[in-house]
Amino acid sequence: MSLVGYILIITQNEKVKLKVAGNFITQSAELAAAIKAASLAARLCRKVQKALLQSDVRSKHGRNKSPVTVADYGSQALVSFVLQQEFPGEFSLVAEEDSNDLRKDGGGEIVERITKLVNESLTSDGSYGVSLSSEDILKAIDSGKSEGGSQGRHWVLDPIDGTKGFVKGDQYAVALALLDRGNVVLGVLACPNLPLTSISFAHPHSPNNEVGCLFFAEVGRGTYMQPLDGSSTVKVQVSAVENPEEASFFESYEAAHSMHDLSSLIAQKLGVKAAPIRMDSQVKYGALSRGDGAIYLRFPRNGYREKIWDHAAGSIVVTEAGGVVTDAAGKQLDFSKGKYLDLDTGIIVSNQKLMPLLFDAVRASLAQKSKPQP
Repeated sequence: MSLVGYILIITQNEKVKLKVAGNFITQSAELAAAIKAASLAARLCRKVQKALLQSDVRSKHGRNKSPVTVADYGSQALVSFVLQQEFPGEFSLVAEEDSNDLRKDGGGEIVERITKLVNESLTSDGSYGVSLSSEDILKAIDSGKSEGGSQGRHWVLDPIDGTKGFVKGDQYAVALALLDRGNVVLGVLACPNLPLTSISFAHPHSPNNEVGCLFFAEVGRGTYMQPLDGSSTVKVQVSAVENPEEASFFESYEAAHSMHDLSSLIAQKLGVKAAPIRMDSQVKYGALSRGDGAIYLRFPRNGYREKIWDHAAGSIVVTEAGGVVTDAAGKQLDFSKGKYLDLDTGIIVSNQKLMPLLFDAVRASLAQKSKPQP
């Protein structure tokens, strides 16, 4: 995949014009702000991952014990601050983190490190000319406590989607979307470790490729990809593969997020020959939007509830690239119910030609799995 054209941004009547391969497209001010916020957050995360310290890793309170890093908190604080600066009026953010653990005894050192990282990011950007206090940072993190819903406009953020992948040095994404009355109207995926060129399914972490992609989409305007430095941009499309035997598919790396045995059965019934590629985070949505694979299967184990921040940005990135995102019953994902998605069994993603075949394979596989074993 080649990247052609250079970005030229012109602010005009709250619109932004973007030059893509010699042609201009128009972005909303909201999308331009979202790209800026996600890009800054991704740079912060990159900096932390390069010099990951043991003290940077904490555990979320709760049974899942999933790691939370200073980058997670710093990313949320940075995105929240940038969006509130760009849109100082009514502001609603549905986000994954809060400051409860940071405010407990022993959290001061981590808060200081987060504050330092965020201020360094803002200084390097040079747009705002401010220095935030530790309390400012904690308040910015806690501004993500909105419940969302079907009324009004709500930003939706996963500050680091794929925290375990981040800690291991693998794939992760900063995922930011905007809901308008429960509908996703724009999405940005910043993927610092994803190669700019199409990944090899034999070597998904190709070390020789330049890495760092940002995908963005706005309803009715298509999906685009650019390097994290914003130097060039290209419009992307999902794979046009129609023969399942030629298709390849993504699934979640974490077994708790997807039943690998069910995915394997679906692939078998569909006739897919390629082995699955397992990756952390919504990076899978980004890779699928540019045609790196043709199918994404996600079937969490019983009891797991999908959160809207895990799919809002990724879903519009794929659908605006010509793909289809539904639950296992073929229904569109409903982001209007608050923080959680009410799903039938799981999530399936593909192009329009493969989706009917995929849906039949999913239905047959679920029926087979539900039969009592002899």
